[in-house]
Amino acid sequence: MRRYFIVLAAGLAVAGCRPTPKDRIALVGATVIDGSGGTPMPDMVVVVHGNRIESVSPRAGFKIPKTALVVDVHDRWIIPGLIDAHAHTARWALPRYAGFGVTTVRDLHSTQDSILSLREQVALGSVFGPAIFTAGAMIDGSPATYDDATAVRNDDEARRAVDARIVAGVEYLKVYTRITPELLKAILDEAGNFRMTVAAHLGLTDALTAARLGVRSIEHLSGVPEATLAKPEPLYAAHRQGFFAGWTAFEKSWAGLDSAALARTAVRLAETRVVMVPTLGLHETFSRLDDPEVLASPDLKLVPDSEIKKWNVPDMIARAGWKSADFAAFRASRANQDLFLREFKAAGGTIAAGTDASIQMMVPGASEHDEMALLVAAGLTPGDAILAATRNVAQLLGADSLGRVAPGKVADLVVLTADPLADITNTRKIDRVMLRGLLFNADSIRTHW
Repeated sequence: MRRYFIVLAAGLAVAGCRPTPKDRIALVGATVIDGSGGTPMPDMVVVVHGNRIESVSPRAGFKIPKTALVVDVHDRWIIPGLIDAHAHTARWALPRYAGFGVTTVRDLHSTQDSILSLREQVALGSVFGPAIFTAGAMIDGSPATYDDATAVRNDDEARRAVDARIVAGVEYLKVYTRITPELLKAILDEAGNFRMTVAAHLGLTDALTAARLGVRSIEHLSGVPEATLAKPEPLYAAHRQGFFAGWTAFEKSWAGLDSAALARTAVRLAETRVVMVPTLGLHETFSRLDDPEVLASPDLKLVPDSEIKKWNVPDMIARAGWKSADFAAFRASRANQDLFLREFKAAGGTIAAGTDASIQMMVPGASEHDEMALLVAAGLTPGDAILAATRNVAQLLGADSLGRVAPGKVADLVVLTADPLADITNTRKIDRVMLRGLLFNADSIRTHW
């Protein structure tokens, strides 16, 4: 019997020396910018359990769970994982997004079967990358601009196109430039039956009409000049000619808009509660495609050569027929685009940061940081820009578990080495990325993409 107690005591002693199993992560000492728009919170402890945030507490007096792996992040800043509000997602792009702290993407047109499959693979963990929300293939007028879109000619076809996407399992819908107001009414009516929201890249419908009909978001600031001009028919005529003719006329038209009329349009649009996804990076980059510095951007080195070849920017310029005078006209329009956003924001409008990656020159992940910087240059504060890339997009998606650093939210976080509220470009200074509760060193992601 005595020998039994000796063995038992020895066993208990060994058990007592075993390390406590770690089932949590505690990020200790950072300043938290939580995505609420409130005051930054210094010297905090963020505890993550599984794929959710368990607690966000001041370090003073907080008892870190014994089962937590402690990660020292003092002299760091934590922001919510970034969300790209306008993406065209591809498998090669996913680790680039993650390496730049983009933990969710709002896909607004891809080949439908492919993007739905990719969404599921990411959700199951078989492919590494940000969570994907998708519209599947967009709905366009006839003939459709792209082969993998669905062309509709009447109310019945419009409703059937909506129904097909509901059955496929998309999260929202996307309509494109050849959708008329009549077709848009049918699409919105059918979508409303399923409580499905609609995003719009407009061409033959002005922004105010679309917003008042119930469109949830307007992409690229499309339809704003048409809503502002007393006689927008020349723009509609250009859109009817084709995509590039319409885009060129739309982009040039901004420079000639009356500032007072543009401000009135901004106020009216804000009153509708429509969300603006301006993709300023797209406007800015396309206005400077004749600038060698743009074509030699260091971020382009992050794009595989095979994709650069597919982008074929010289061919795109040739197909669009753009000359030096067109680029100069595009640049002249940028000031009014920024003015519109300032007026829209001042009137209480909501702005969401989207990039249009992975189309030509829009580098996945990196473009999100460029977009935030351009929003600040347009007149938003760095805090506003962070909200535009986090909480605002989460609300647009109807995903209340995203976009915040708060208990119960999905553990998508970015740890920065410098204060983004002091300088928005500090969002690029990424130390670590947490993706659904898994913590990664940003450099390690970039090494393996």
